[in-house]
Amino acid sequence: MNPTSPPLLEVQNLSKYFRGLRALDDYQLRLVPLVIHGVIGPNGAGKTTLFHLLTGFLKPTSGTTRLLGQDITGLPAHRIARLGIARTFQNIRLFGNLSVLDNVKVALQSQMPVSLLGTLVSSPSFLRRERELDARARDLLELVGLAGRRDHLAHNLPYGDQRRLEIARAVAIDPKILLLDEPNAGMNPNETNELLMLIRRLRDDLRITIILVAHDIPLVMNLCEQIQVLNYGELIAEGDPVSVRNNPDVIAAYLGQATYA
Repeated sequence: MNPTSPPLLEVQNLSKYFRGLRALDDYQLRLVPLVIHGVIGPNGAGKTTLFHLLTGFLKPTSGTTRLLGQDITGLPAHRIARLGIARTFQNIRLFGNLSVLDNVKVALQSQMPVSLLGTLVSSPSFLRRERELDARARDLLELVGLAGRRDHLAHNLPYGDQRRLEIARAVAIDPKILLLDEPNAGMNPNETNELLMLIRRLRDDLRITIILVAHDIPLVMNLCEQIQVLNYGELIAEGDPVSVRNNPDVIAAYLGQATYA
């Protein structure tokens, strides 16, 4: 990346208050392309609030967010998604009564529009689009390891596979940045290890920059090149895994929490 060019994502002085209560205060981020960036902190630290602000689900009290130099502060979620920021959620959001394949195709449709008339008369362009949708959806399911379950109903999938499907749906919009909110919540160690490898493939193969929020500190330490630590809405530390692990403020914030070393 040219040092004079804007970062992929730049966040300056981002704050959110609810009726005077601080959820996030003066948050800063300068994100370069193709990094896997982790955000950790105790419960109530402001991690999910940060994701809501970056993706347009909340409007900030103050501060700015720029994507490739473009000010996206306060834009609605659908516009931010179209500009290239996708996300997953702590609580999985799928169409449970649709097949795995159709869940991904629904997400892809926003990227491959077709006219209503073409849909009604099954025009050549509509049929071509349907073939492209199907092929792309199958490719994404292959990437996340769900090709063999494409005809299963989403609500019948094991929990770990539902997480994978949610990631496939997020990746379907071809994002520049993917925000993963507690992606391994409820997973066993084997599923978590597979998820770690999948996230690296998303970065390496699809060239997606990742921001990860997780309570699983070993996962973050093993996966992320740079890490920020939030505590009660305040950014208290940032750096590489070793410096963050040894930071006295981080150690103090996690006293009484699960071991993270």
